[in-house]
Amino acid sequence: MAQENDTQRYVCIHGHFYQPPRENPWLEAVEIQDSASPYHDWNERITAECYASNSASRVLDGDSRVMDISSNYAKISFNFGPTVLSWMEQAAPRIYQAILDADKQSMEWRSGHGSAIAQVYNHMIMPLANARDKRTEIVWGIADFEKRFQRFPEGMWLAETAVDLETLDILAEQGIKYTILAPHQAAAYRAIGEEEWLEAEIDPTRCYLCNLPSGRSINLFFYDGPISRAVAFEKLLESGEALAGRLVGGFNDERGWSQLMHIATDGETYGHHQKFGDMALAACLNHIESNNLARLTNYGEYLELCPPDTEVRIHERTSWSCAHGVERWNSDCGCSGGMPGWNQQWRQPLRASLDWLRDRLAKGFEQKGRELFKNPWRVRDAYVEVILNRGMEVAEQFLSRHALRELTAEEKIRALKLLEMQRHAMLMYTSCGWFFDELSGLETVQVIDYASRALQLSEGVVDGPVEKGFLERLKEAKSNIPDYQDGLWIYRNFVLPIRLDLMKVGAHYAFSSLYEDYEEHSQIYCYAIAREEYHKAATPDAVIAMGRIHVASEITEEKSCLTFCVVRIGSHDFKGGVMEVCDQGGYTAMREEMSAAFDKGLYSDLVLLMDKHFGTHSFSLLNLFSDEQRKIIGQIINQNLEESIASYQEMYERVRPLMEFVKETRVPVPHVFMAVAQPALNEALKHAMSEEDVDEEAVRRIVGQIRTWGVGIEEPETEYYMRRHLEKLSAQLVQDPTDVKVIGRMQKYMDLLNEIPINMVLWQMQNDYYTLAKTVYPEFLERSGQGEEGATQWLEAFQRLGDTLRFNTGAVLPQG
Repeated sequence: MAQENDTQRYVCIHGHFYQPPRENPWLEAVEIQDSASPYHDWNERITAECYASNSASRVLDGDSRVMDISSNYAKISFNFGPTVLSWMEQAAPRIYQAILDADKQSMEWRSGHGSAIAQVYNHMIMPLANARDKRTEIVWGIADFEKRFQRFPEGMWLAETAVDLETLDILAEQGIKYTILAPHQAAAYRAIGEEEWLEAEIDPTRCYLCNLPSGRSINLFFYDGPISRAVAFEKLLESGEALAGRLVGGFNDERGWSQLMHIATDGETYGHHQKFGDMALAACLNHIESNNLARLTNYGEYLELCPPDTEVRIHERTSWSCAHGVERWNSDCGCSGGMPGWNQQWRQPLRASLDWLRDRLAKGFEQKGRELFKNPWRVRDAYVEVILNRGMEVAEQFLSRHALRELTAEEKIRALKLLEMQRHAMLMYTSCGWFFDELSGLETVQVIDYASRALQLSEGVVDGPVEKGFLERLKEAKSNIPDYQDGLWIYRNFVLPIRLDLMKVGAHYAFSSLYEDYEEHSQIYCYAIAREEYHKAATPDAVIAMGRIHVASEITEEKSCLTFCVVRIGSHDFKGGVMEVCDQGGYTAMREEMSAAFDKGLYSDLVLLMDKHFGTHSFSLLNLFSDEQRKIIGQIINQNLEESIASYQEMYERVRPLMEFVKETRVPVPHVFMAVAQPALNEALKHAMSEEDVDEEAVRRIVGQIRTWGVGIEEPETEYYMRRHLEKLSAQLVQDPTDVKVIGRMQKYMDLLNEIPINMVLWQMQNDYYTLAKTVYPEFLERSGQGEEGATQWLEAFQRLGDTLRFNTGAVLPQG
């Protein structure tokens, strides 16, 4: 809304969307995390609760019915951690694309300035890093952004807004125009051209210029602290209009410039930390726009329209989440909110041990790298192109451009190991490792995992007993949990058990082949498997598999030829051996001996033969990677429980008439019956609701019995199961919108769900419906107007489905 002095009012909300990297460093993939159930892992869960919902957030009417669906990303400023986006590109491609599309949309709305900004690559606390790592973090962050958003980033987010002048100078050197800081990080300011510095509290409603010792400069935005804290911690998101009012209330007509009211919080606030926070954000943005209270903008557009006329100095080595500068990632400063009696004295020795390791690895990288590369450190900066485009051909082409000469196969492996060693040496500084209160926490163990991977890659490349020296220092980091002792104990018990080599990959292939039919060439995470020979035999009591395979890492190009034999006796007794021998004669002799013993049912002899042929190279089901291990164990459990569940259901049906009589007499129903009723009825409900043509009467009968006996529905598992079934129906409708029968099946399913005491998440179905409402519905509306009877029936069915999916169809559906 324009003011009398021709200044403008602008609003910008910044979301820092980031999750710590969760990938197993040896698999380059996120394994199952039980704490995220019913989702596979926390990335998947937070994507469902936050990242996805902000790509299609609901604007509701007074009756909580959906009036519109829009992308918050297109209307705010945001950054995504590169490690999150790399996961999302593979695991959630539709949401990933929606984020990229939102940035393109924002450029149309914001004078060519996109809402997305870059982030330093893996959330390293920049003031605690050396100059070389700072530069690589920034260079990699820019390259990652350019690859995804197809443009150069104007701004870059610093992890935890942790800042020093050297970091700002490298940002400016690399072409970054601005970054965002907390207000307390400003030390002093003055009008450009004036001499006197003012140390009063910074006014966040304008942009500031920071001149750097090198002669470069960078623009700084200092977000509004009180409103940002209220959003993050004071439940301001309980009302979108309240948030809008708080933002607009920050304007002051006495200011003589075009004011920018802007806040910055973790993006996960909007939906994950605060349920329905994305909807409050959408309501806030809609309220501001529809009432013309201010102009929504992003930092790039505001900077063009309102270049800074004020200069600022910063407090160095400060951040937004530590009152002690950057000590939260370096010492026991008290910032943690941990358990009573705990301390964070482990932070300093953990960082010291990593710093020691980093410097030893850097020395080895430089020495060995000079034998292979034209300029080792420039090659490290450029290596991001391989990280962003994994594949042996890409790596080969990269090496051919940057190597001193044509490399041998062994030299190529050494070169890639050196570069991967450096990648993990930076990943081990991911800030989350220090953020929380305990050395044995998942995030801290993750950074030690990266250190272990870097150490493994350094073997045969970097001289000296590096691992021994690292562990001596890591031992000084003490856990708050007596059983976990210290960093050395955690390394041996939590880290080393998941460390992989090619032989363990071969063991995984061997055991999983008992349950999966692999092709001649197959892929297991980042490893390529080529099968040379394979033999499998089974009896009702056991199964055996033997073979020869070639295993190759697609990251380092290391490869090995392996021979294996695995056997399963009974339901869960697994034994196996793997060795680095591919001699045809030896393999044939082993296979004949093992097969003879297996055919005769001499299972105890198989164990002795395993020892004879494989020695100490023995493995079990415990050596499988988590997801496959869980899958196989699940099959074993299901096979054994199917009969038990059938028995529960049979027992329930047999005893139910008697229990109904008991209930009528007001005699307490035995607890053992209730223990039988819950699994029996839940299983019956899931089965009935998964039929292609759902039997309504059967479902209502089961639901009635659930209510009669007061049996709890097993949420969230049952909800998740039914939601996936409904999402399949919705996908069928998107594929063929003309199929009125699918609409009818969805309608029947929704009608039944409304009778079941369960809270169904309708997000994907509503998205699909909204898309069809804007694309297909107008076509049928036109056909109906031309007198096509089938079109009219389709419109009626589609509108009824919209009502059931909780849409305000009068607002959503185009009117004829």
